[in-house]
Amino acid sequence: MTNQDVVFPDMGIAAAAALPAAGRTLFVCRGAAGAVSSLRGKYGGLAAHAPGRPCPTSWVVDAIRASSPTRCPPVDDYAAWMRKHPSALDSFDHIAAVAKGKKIVMFMDYDGTLSPIVTDPDMAFMSAEMRSAVRNVAMLFPTAIVTGRCLDKVYSFVGLSELYYAGSHGMDIKGPGSKDKTVLLQPAREFLPVINKAYRALLEKTKATQGARVENNKFCLSVHFRCVDEKSWSPLAEQVKAVLRDYPELKLTEGRKVLEIRPSIMWDKGRAVEFLLKSLAFDDRGDVLPVYVGDDRTDEDAFKVLRKRVQGLGILVSKRPKETDASYSLKDPTEVMEFLHRLVQWKRRQSPSATMRPMPLQ
Repeated sequence: MTNQDVVFPDMGIAAAAALPAAGRTLFVCRGAAGAVSSLRGKYGGLAAHAPGRPCPTSWVVDAIRASSPTRCPPVDDYAAWMRKHPSALDSFDHIAAVAKGKKIVMFMDYDGTLSPIVTDPDMAFMSAEMRSAVRNVAMLFPTAIVTGRCLDKVYSFVGLSELYYAGSHGMDIKGPGSKDKTVLLQPAREFLPVINKAYRALLEKTKATQGARVENNKFCLSVHFRCVDEKSWSPLAEQVKAVLRDYPELKLTEGRKVLEIRPSIMWDKGRAVEFLLKSLAFDDRGDVLPVYVGDDRTDEDAFKVLRKRVQGLGILVSKRPKETDASYSLKDPTEVMEFLHRLVQWKRRQSPSATMRPMPLQ
């Protein structure tokens, strides 16, 4: 039986919440839920607020600035950070030694990892060269795209049917096959009505903020402010908070110049990685090496999962030091593509006739 024939039952809120924590702490703001991914560190991060207390807009603006630095770090700081998170290209021989004799499973974010960050999110196209690199990787290893984007949107960008896709921060997972791939998991399906209501409310509330854009990613919403003047960040955050007071079922997190509104369930990219590994019967095997490549704060949930597994590699895509649970780093999508090329070349040298068919799900 192939994975296209398998349909996993939808998980309700209670079932999703009962799964092991993946590292994100939930806390309550009056009228809305928030999320904390880490304490403020040397290179920026989100500070926690006490449960039950009002959640001031300042934490949103501070987190925005921390995740969107405008100045390069001091050379000494960058050198120290690189010693802790060395280049995956410079360290490729070591990575290859770790991977030898193991089955690699590839997980990759999309925006900022496979495509450049662009002003208009609808124009975040990946290059033909990157698509070829991803296709070659998927021929050799089980490969998944894990993104905050709507699954249909990211599929239209990537256009490769042989991949697993986890859209909406892992809340919409489908397997390889045709464009109408079989749904494997949608743990937040019951939130769709409230998400759509919040989407319409956000459109109305933010329409006067020049440069703001609200994107409906099916199981989550994104308020993009890359084109918003910094003086308007705080008023925009207030607008978003004002809307969420009417939707306590949703929580607010932040990424790279984007505010994310998601269902208040214990589910994230790390949980999506765990789900896929378990579905492929790879979760308890010592001969499997998951590799996750991503650039965003939301990818930290996946990095935490791999660090906890001991056998797993997280690779952060960033030109600047950031607090991260990733082991290695790459500067930009160009270096990501080079890493994928080298991975394919290495595997073909190890197994000249190696090709892979989509793995059956258990």
